[in-house]
Amino acid sequence: MRLLERLKQLEGQYMFIKWVGGCEYAKLISAAVDFYEFNIIDIDTMDYKETIMIRPNLLMEVTYGGADVQRVLAEMCCHISSNSEN
Repeated sequence: MRLLERLKQLEGQYMFIKWVGGCEYAKLISAAVDFYEFNIIDIDTMDYKETIMIRPNLLMEVTYGGADVQRVLAEMCCHISSNSEN
């Protein structure tokens, strides 16, 4: 299965990405032939700090499971629920 096909299935999911510009926790917004769009998560505040578009040849690694990604997802959920109570 090609990376694009797999990423299309993972749209809307949280993941850890490594790309030429660095490595970040992110939420995949969309995957297209010419770019992948991610919302980058600021680990300190658990808010989205920016949206980036990465060309497919610059994306080096995608981790969409595992303990670290699950921890970030849990912290994002806690942050969202505490903000909605205020």
